[in-house]
Amino acid sequence: MRQSQLFTKTRKEAPKDEASKNARLLIQAGFIEKVMAGVYSYLPLGLRVLNKVENIIREEMNSIGGQELFLTSLQDPEIWQRSGRWDDEAIDVWFKTKLANDSEIGLATTHEEPIAKLMVEHIRSYKDLPVYAYQFQTKFRNELRAKSGIMRGREFKMKDLYSFNKNEENFREFYEECAQAYARIFSRVGVGDKTYRTFASGGSFSKFSDEFQTISDAGEDIIYIDKDKNIAVNEEVYEDSVLEELDLKKENLVKEKAIEVGNIFPLGTKYAEAMDLFYNDESGEKRPVTMGSYGIGPGRLVGAVVEIFSDEKGMVWPDSIAPFKAHIILVDTENKEQSRAANQIYKELTNKNIEVLFDDRNISAGEKFADSDLIGIPHRITIGKKFLESDLIEYTERATGGSREMTEEELLSILVN
Repeated sequence: MRQSQLFTKTRKEAPKDEASKNARLLIQAGFIEKVMAGVYSYLPLGLRVLNKVENIIREEMNSIGGQELFLTSLQDPEIWQRSGRWDDEAIDVWFKTKLANDSEIGLATTHEEPIAKLMVEHIRSYKDLPVYAYQFQTKFRNELRAKSGIMRGREFKMKDLYSFNKNEENFREFYEECAQAYARIFSRVGVGDKTYRTFASGGSFSKFSDEFQTISDAGEDIIYIDKDKNIAVNEEVYEDSVLEELDLKKENLVKEKAIEVGNIFPLGTKYAEAMDLFYNDESGEKRPVTMGSYGIGPGRLVGAVVEIFSDEKGMVWPDSIAPFKAHIILVDTENKEQSRAANQIYKELTNKNIEVLFDDRNISAGEKFADSDLIGIPHRITIGKKFLESDLIEYTERATGGSREMTEEELLSILVN
């Protein structure tokens, strides 16, 4: 991508009406655009990041047997009435509207009910189990306050996987598999060392559910971490009886603010029974399917990364989800030799399938460097007088700010890894 052809522009100043750092930086750098409170459009740079996060999640869900589908946003009240969750007292963030014929419908906040109903057509015998189905789908939640940028929106993408097992034992085996897959996701995205499996309330389905909480001052939750055991407890269940059951001691726990970046949740048989989702076991006896749900918000995860990996100059993307791996800065577009050299390196890198943003704009070098710091691409390549004089490339690592001169071969050894 040549930056001269990128239609989005950076802003000199961050928007003053945004409280969260993630929204301020993403808007200033031209990654997203605010439509209204809690509603954001993803622009080309932002969408590249979001897609990379989604692809990491997709690979890990596929690795544990997940099958991808895509359910509808528009919801028939009838199936939600069966479970008791059409009532606004049960789910207080519904967006509801009416069709032209005056029939009431809703915009999905989650998909336990519709996917359980769908599986009635496909699960009849123990031979049909297990099933692990997931999607990336837009959710709508009428949040009272949306003040955390893309980390808490009224319209947002969610990866939600639903498991269907014969019994609790089989469900628990998969539940642990999914927990391990989540740990791999957070590690690949770059927040693994800051993210803890966190015991939280299981609501009406079980004693506990599991959240994955990433330490950040921007977090909305309080957790207590045992760093030796690599687990945490949410403040909502921080009681002596719970700590005793989990074999945790208060003196070993560290209190931190954290962002919930994922959750896995036992559902039992509630939704299966509400939707008549039963199967015949090996002896022919009719039994309800045991379900679980597993959520990650890709956009929320992007926002968490921005909150954690940024400095006074802008964002600092991990290699795995950066919009581009390298950023070429052509210092002087009027200098034919510099321009020729920069274009040659750009072609060589793209021919090796290295994603490159090439700043070929006819603006000052200072503006280019400022934009490069703001956008936060991990590896910067500067082509200016030094290159023409020494044939060495000036390389800068965004995370550390460290610069050094190197040959093209040395540069490739960094970028190909």
